Amino acid sequence: MEQKLLLEMTGISKYFVGVKALKDVSFKVGVGEVHALMGENGAGKSTLIKILTGVYTKDSGEIKFDGKVINPTSSLQAQQAGISTIYQELNLVPYLSICENIFLGREIKKNGLIDWKSTEREATAVLKDMGIEVDVRQPLNQQSTAIQQMVAIARAISINAKLVIMDEPTSSLDEKEVAILFKVIRKLKAQNISVIFISHRIDEIFEICDNLTILKDGELVGEYAVKDLTKIDLISKMIGRDASTIVNYKKDYSCSKIGDKIVCRAKNIRQGVKLQGIDLEIRQGEVVGLAGLLGAGRTELAKIIFGSDACDEGELEVHGNKVKFRLPKDAIGMNFAFCSEDRKVEGIIPHMSVKENLTLAILPKLSKLGIVSTKKQDEIVHHYIRRLKIKTPHANQKIRNLSGGNQQKVLLARWLCMNPQLVILDEPTRGIDVGAKAEIEALIQEMAAEGISVLMISSELEELVRGCDRIAVLRDGRKVKELVGEQISQQSIMKAIAQGHEGLKQSDVS
Repeated sequence: MEQKLLLEMTGISKYFVGVKALKDVSFKVGVGEVHALMGENGAGKSTLIKILTGVYTKDSGEIKFDGKVINPTSSLQAQQAGISTIYQELNLVPYLSICENIFLGREIKKNGLIDWKSTEREATAVLKDMGIEVDVRQPLNQQSTAIQQMVAIARAISINAKLVIMDEPTSSLDEKEVAILFKVIRKLKAQNISVIFISHRIDEIFEICDNLTILKDGELVGEYAVKDLTKIDLISKMIGRDASTIVNYKKDYSCSKIGDKIVCRAKNIRQGVKLQGIDLEIRQGEVVGLAGLLGAGRTELAKIIFGSDACDEGELEVHGNKVKFRLPKDAIGMNFAFCSEDRKVEGIIPHMSVKENLTLAILPKLSKLGIVSTKKQDEIVHHYIRRLKIKTPHANQKIRNLSGGNQQKVLLARWLCMNPQLVILDEPTRGIDVGAKAEIEALIQEMAAEGISVLMISSELEELVRGCDRIAVLRDGRKVKELVGEQISQQSIMKAIAQGHEGLKQSDVS
């Protein structure tokens, strides 16, 4: 029996000045279906969703939703039709309570005033139905990222949505939190609520989605049943070439040129309850991974090494000499570099150009008497645009207009032009498509081959397994295992995380 369609978009085209964003794209979603929208950064996914939700106006084509032709010109109109969107950057108000966020703009009133008892009762009921029990009177900013994500979903459900669009909903969640989210998605499906699921995490697509649609360069590649594809098939269709080498890549440890020289050593690093006495060594040309669940202490350790945060106890050594970094500029002075996990908030300066973002850190070296040598600046910018294959119309393009992968390349170039000896990368491929991810991973290996040390944090175990010479597994602020070379596998990392420090012999902990 053929599934009843909830959404049918046909012949959708959209052009911006000089740019074809979408050309004759068709996209359909069935009632109670979880449908993945796939494609590399710049494929047209965001444009298609923005047309569906009234942010953009289509140039041509037709949208049928629940049997009616619709042309939403605002997010409110889309919501009124039964379409709700949960963006990667949650559009909630952190200082309001959970219940206020769920009913924001749709407050339950009695005699002209907000009926707080009804609001709290309804909010509690919506969350409880999702399997979440929490005090809805608490401020949202006191909750975990996972709870905030659930509040966004509760808000979407409470407007009687027939279609919920989830844009990278798992990018900030750990494994347990993803399991909770998937349980909620399955509940939505059971209630005949459809979900459009956008994610760069391929394994999640195979776990939660029924069908998928692939876009490339603004055009439709095809629609497929998830069960009919392999991981290599899916990635190959997304990038337009055979993905076997990307999927099956494994670091050749025999070719790794790791020096005996220890660039950085952290000893007995403690910080409140977050870090409980961690030791870590990073050698020249070595890629060291930090694995662990959210809250394990990975980012906290990285920030102490870079001087962003202070430790309560412990010490750092650089080339055998004790150092005390009070500020990041002290670490930068020792040729340390740091790429934050949140590139949009802590990395790029969105309203500045690619050139300005790329040369931000090196400007003092390009200046004489306060005047920047634009010739030297342009030489550096064009060199790294070519070397890192940064896709941009020109160096003066605003960085906010670049894809996530190209923004990340600009941030890497910002530090590479400083000739760093240690580069700390916190979630370097978060929110980046599989093609750009492979390019970033290749750049990391190039840096290591040139003798640059890399400390990499990633929630994607495959990424750590593919690229690291050594992995330190953290749990609850402690290092519970160190894996080297051929010891490294997803199974060994997961086993170490699961066992934690309890029950491990001292000899097991490096």
